[in-house]
Amino acid sequence: MSSKVKQPISPLQARMIEDMTARGLQAKTQTGHIRSCRRFAKWLGRSPDMASPEDVRLFQLHLSASGTSNPTRNMVMTGVKFLFRTTLRRHDLVAEIFYVGEPQKLPPVMSREEIATLLGAAKTLKAKAMLSLAYGCGLRAGEVCRLTVGDIDSGQGIIRIIQSKGRKDRHVMLSHGLLDLLRQYWPERSKRRDTGVRPEARYLFPGRAGPMTTRQFNRLFHEARQDAGITKPVNVRTLRHSFATHLLEAGVDARVIQALLGHANPLSTARYTRVATGLIAGLSSPIDLLDAPPDREGGETKT
Repeated sequence: MSSKVKQPISPLQARMIEDMTARGLQAKTQTGHIRSCRRFAKWLGRSPDMASPEDVRLFQLHLSASGTSNPTRNMVMTGVKFLFRTTLRRHDLVAEIFYVGEPQKLPPVMSREEIATLLGAAKTLKAKAMLSLAYGCGLRAGEVCRLTVGDIDSGQGIIRIIQSKGRKDRHVMLSHGLLDLLRQYWPERSKRRDTGVRPEARYLFPGRAGPMTTRQFNRLFHEARQDAGITKPVNVRTLRHSFATHLLEAGVDARVIQALLGHANPLSTARYTRVATGLIAGLSSPIDLLDAPPDREGGETKT
């Protein structure tokens, strides 16, 4: 049985990891940055600290010529930029980095009827509870998986999302229907005993070791989607998109939706106005006003 050999860590990589850790970059981000720098070093054929500005320019041309997608190119250069700017302090190399425009695609959204059908197709209470949290609270897949018993505040009617994306806390609503569903699921959860873990620190949806993984959650989603007969290209994240869109169509202020989603940039929330079909369909077109009689006050036309 062969074991996977780990790549040796060079002094430069070790220093870069220290720089990323000191700045609080998450493990997933650090892994991506290291992978990007290794890709650059492999193309360069020597250590990145020996690169020239012309090397940086040619590497970006190489990415373009090799058919690398724009999002991937930007992601690679973000990792390389961290190395140049923070670890090497080579601002002459940073100056050569440019980013390319990415296609602005509308996020997929499910209708309320499709959401209801999906939830009804969930095979277990656990699956239904997780899918309901993702849609009913606008949670990311990882946020659902990492929920603990102590995060549920039935007294205030909220759920606490602790240290999520961007290392931020936030609160989301806890509806009566969702609370009832969690209470129905709780006897099933109670069968799993967590030795040495405080009751409030227990994961609501445990996996083999720690919380259920997002991959397992995604599998539950696609099982329900298939059983519900939904054929459009959707995934777990679509439930979060649908949450935001349906709230917007219901007249909820975009700033409130921004807070519920945990968006730092209001532009991230504003994109849902482009997919809120109910809101768009309810607007009056100016062409409908062309044949309307002019407004009159006291028998005279307003000017």
